[in-house]
Amino acid sequence: MREIVTPRLKLRQWQEEDKEPSFRLNSDPRVMKFMPKLLSREESDNFVERIKGQFKKDGYSFFAVELIENQTFIGLIGLSVPKFQSFFTPCVEIGWRLAYDYWGTGYATEGAKDSLDYGFNELNLSEIVSFTVPQNLRSRQVMERIGMRFIDEFQHPLLPEGHSLRKHVLYKINQRKEL
Repeated sequence: MREIVTPRLKLRQWQEEDKEPSFRLNSDPRVMKFMPKLLSREESDNFVERIKGQFKKDGYSFFAVELIENQTFIGLIGLSVPKFQSFFTPCVEIGWRLAYDYWGTGYATEGAKDSLDYGFNELNLSEIVSFTVPQNLRSRQVMERIGMRFIDEFQHPLLPEGHSLRKHVLYKINQRKEL
């Protein structure tokens, strides 16, 4: 399985030593503000194992992201298949989750652009989606910076009626645009 290297980032396979910083990421209330809940250590470790399993099954998933300059783990960026049914599934989504200290650095956009390249040029995908809650403006800005466009709103089927994060916005890109 390949790695993606950008000017400042390495998107790579997950290693056992990534589980501790991944747990810190997944249990940080600032990072997880627009996710249904903070993850326990066990839930976070299981999340990493599911990602590794998806790499084995599909050949792609969310990469572990490290800074090239010092090999510091800063989060995840990549492609995944959502595990729910909606009007736009089956599909491949692009997503990212970075440690709070690395927000506002352009890392999410940088890694996401190269993940789109990977999806379109190496996996031969015809379409990639992304989604989040309407109030997650930082993620929506990344979606727009990488050439995605707003498509519609939907109710996330894995969240119960009345949940404050159930309403989501869907973005899509149909072909690789020059970024």
